[in-house]
Amino acid sequence: MSGSDAMTKLPNARRAEVAERKVVNYLLSTRHPKGAVKARFFLRFGFSSDRWEDFSDALKRQAANGDVTSIEETTYGVCYRVDGVIETPDGRDPPISTVWQIDWGHENPRIVTAYPLDR
Repeated sequence: MSGSDAMTKLPNARRAEVAERKVVNYLLSTRHPKGAVKARFFLRFGFSSDRWEDFSDALKRQAANGDVTSIEETTYGVCYRVDGVIETPDGRDPPISTVWQIDWGHENPRIVTAYPLDR
């Protein structure tokens, strides 16, 4: 589905799940082949893997406050792209996109990825 068909807010956003390993080993890891660019971006704003919970909480707030801009059904569930600002430790609060998946048979969205929003 395209953004025009999308819902306004992420379903069950208040129960969004962000696994420690997704943050530490991917989104904030400068050694991850695909995550390194993302990590450098997020680390610039004061996030760190030793305080991964701060980043997790910020991602959850972005999911709850941002707008769903696209929805896609996959083999594993429904993916939602959410665009909005992320509250950062240094207060600059850049716009980002997050992708959340609600697996078939489940209700809570889980983080798939996050990246800077190109505007």
